[in-house]
Amino acid sequence: MAQQTKRKLVWEENFNGNTLSKENWNIEIGDGCPNCGWGNNERQLYTDENHKLSKGKLVVTAKKEGNKYTSTRISTKSKKEFQYGRFEARAKLPVGHGIWPAFWMLGSNISEVGWPKSGEIDILEYIGREPHMVFTTLHTQDSHGNSINTKKTKISDIEKGFHVYALDWSKDKMDFFVDDVLVYTFNPSIKDGNTWPFDQPFYFLINMAIGGNFGGPKVDDTIFPQKFYIDYVRVYQ
Repeated sequence: MAQQTKRKLVWEENFNGNTLSKENWNIEIGDGCPNCGWGNNERQLYTDENHKLSKGKLVVTAKKEGNKYTSTRISTKSKKEFQYGRFEARAKLPVGHGIWPAFWMLGSNISEVGWPKSGEIDILEYIGREPHMVFTTLHTQDSHGNSINTKKTKISDIEKGFHVYALDWSKDKMDFFVDDVLVYTFNPSIKDGNTWPFDQPFYFLINMAIGGNFGGPKVDDTIFPQKFYIDYVRVYQ
């Protein structure tokens, strides 16, 4: 950890105040159409009413309302984008079959080149149908969707309380941590546009999906509402 002590905190979001900062965050709305279901057959509709700031935390609430599911998805696209450093979030997970919260990043050039060419870094994914498991995954042109660049880590008490999910990203490799324990290293021997689109700035996303190819397909309607808490997001460089 000596290397980290040389780094400076360059950005942090502590979710203080009453509303999300528009300088930092975009609130994404809808069902993802024409890429309906956000490309994963997800069942939620994202709204601007499924989150709040409370006691210095972002609280994302997934609900079942009538025959529809609602949730929140936010991003820092075009507002806060970073290349290399340590990126971390302190979060408390929702639980239940069908829930799929995530803290992740996408390449800043996604509007130009599309996904998966832009690259995707999943620092935290959790699915309620596989309790006690944290998923860490990279998506690239070379391997995406059901990516081979992935690690599933069993942490028996991950659903209890808050945990810190972190990425240490350099020009050479990526190390992923849960509570300062290294859980996965991504370091392809050949680094080109197909295997390593990680030589450009990326932006953050926080969301809670419902169902879909990964989170579902079954959803247990008795679990709702479910809350995903994020205490902070920090960047050290």
